[in-house]
Amino acid sequence: MRRRPSAPSLIVAVCGALIAIVMVSLCAVTLYQGRKDALNHARDTLRDIALIAQRDIERNFELYELSLQAAVDGLQQPDVMALPPRLRREVLFDRAASAKYLGSMLVLDAAGNIVIDSASDTPRQGNFADRQYFIVQRDNPNAGLYVSDPYASRLRSGSPSIALSRRLSHPDGSFAGVVVMAVNIEYFHDLFAGLSLVGPHGSMSLIGKNGVMIMRQPYGVQVVGRNIKGASTFQRFMSAPSGSFSETASLDGTRRLYWFANFPRVPLIIMVAAAEQDIYAAWRRRALTIGSLMLAFGSAFVALSVLLGAQLRRRMRAESELQLLARTDGLTGLNNRRSLGEILDREWRRAKRTRSVLSLLFVDIDWFKAYNDAYGHQTGDDALAAVARCIAENIRRPADTAARYGGEEFVVVLPNTPESGASEIAERIRRAIFERGIEHAGSEYGRVTASIGTVSWEPRTDDDVTAVIKAADEALYNAKATGRNRVARSQIA
Repeated sequence: MRRRPSAPSLIVAVCGALIAIVMVSLCAVTLYQGRKDALNHARDTLRDIALIAQRDIERNFELYELSLQAAVDGLQQPDVMALPPRLRREVLFDRAASAKYLGSMLVLDAAGNIVIDSASDTPRQGNFADRQYFIVQRDNPNAGLYVSDPYASRLRSGSPSIALSRRLSHPDGSFAGVVVMAVNIEYFHDLFAGLSLVGPHGSMSLIGKNGVMIMRQPYGVQVVGRNIKGASTFQRFMSAPSGSFSETASLDGTRRLYWFANFPRVPLIIMVAAAEQDIYAAWRRRALTIGSLMLAFGSAFVALSVLLGAQLRRRMRAESELQLLARTDGLTGLNNRRSLGEILDREWRRAKRTRSVLSLLFVDIDWFKAYNDAYGHQTGDDALAAVARCIAENIRRPADTAARYGGEEFVVVLPNTPESGASEIAERIRRAIFERGIEHAGSEYGRVTASIGTVSWEPRTDDDVTAVIKAADEALYNAKATGRNRVARSQIA
C-alpha cells in the first residue's frame, strides 16, 4: 500500500514551494524592472543626442538664413548695387560663403541665370531654372526660406548638397529671381559621426518633412535622397512634434527604439534610434548571471528541501514504528496489554455514549505449560504466534481488536457486537486453532486447543470496564472447568 505524505512533510513541501515561488517572483520583478530601466535610459540618451544635433543644425541654419536675408535686403538697395563688383560682393555676402561646409551663394535672375557669384567678381556661367528651389520660389510668392532635397552640385563636381533659398521680388511683387546658398551634405555627415550612437546597430537620420532622407548614420550614398514617406516610421514622425516609439525600420528590417523631433522653424525632422538588441545587451548579460545564480540557488534550496523532507519522513516513520512497537506484542504482532487498556477504555466510553453492546473474548491456550515443558520455549513461542494468527484471521471488522493479555492469554474486543455475534466469532477462532493441528502430546486432544470465555455488555452510567473483564475471565474459567477446547458465555451478560 502506498503511504500518504505526512502532514509535517507536506507542510515542508508547501513552504518550500512558496519560498521558491517568492524567490522566482522577486527575481522576475527585479529583471523586469531592470529591463524597463534599460529602455528608459536608452530613451533618455536618444533624446539627448537628438537635442544636441537639433540645436547645432538650428543654430547654423539661423546664421545661414540671416546671411540670405542680408543678401536680399542688400539687393534691394540702389547704392549697394552701384558699388564695384568686388566691394558689392563683400557687402552682399559678408564672407558667408567662406564658412566651412558652405558652397557658393548665388543670385539668380528671373530666368535662372547667375548674375552675382559669392566666389568670384565675374559670375560663373550656369542656369538653374530647372532646380527645385528655383521653381518653388518662382511659383510661390510666400515660400519664405526653402530647404531643398539633396542634389548633386553642378558647380562643385557633383558634390552632394542641399540648398537654402529666398525669393527676390520686384516692387510690384513679380518674380525677380532667387538668392540661393548651397550646404554640403558633409556637414550633416560630420555632425552625426561626432555623436555616439547607442550600440553598433544604432542609427540617426535627418529627414525632410516631405519624406526625403537628407542624411543617415551609418552613412550610405544610396540612402541620401531616398523617400521614406510611405514607411510606417515616417507616419509616426509626422504624428506629433516629438516623441518615442518602437518599430521595425523599413531600411534594414531592424527593430529599434526611436526618438524624433520636428524642427519648429524649418521643415526637417531629426531622428535617433537604438536597436533593441543593443539596448538590452547589458541587461541580458545581467539577467543571465542573475538567472544562473538564482537557478543554482533555487536548485540547492529544492535539493535541501527534498533532503529535509526525506529526513523528516524517515524520522516520523521511525517514531511511528517506535510507537507501534510500544503498542505491539513483539512475539505475536497483536496489541500488547498496555494498548489493550487504552482500547478498552475508548470503546467502553463509546459504548456508553452510543448505548451499544460491547463484547469481549478471553482466549487461553489449553495445557500450555505442559506444551512448553515437552517441546521447549522456542516451539512454545511458535505455537503462540500461530494461535495469534488464527485469532487475527477471524476478526475482520476494522473496529475489532485482538491483544495479547499475558503468557498464553489473549483478549478480543468486539465493539457494537451482540452476544450471538460474539459467540460465533469465538467459535470460529476455537475451530481455527483446533484445525491448525499443532501437535501437543500432553493434551487429551493430541493437538493445541484453546478455551474461550465471552461476555456481551451494554454499559450503564455507573458501570466499570473492569467488571466486563472479570465476567469474561469467569466465562473462561467455566470453559476450562467443563472440559477445555470450548466456548463458554458469561451468565451475567
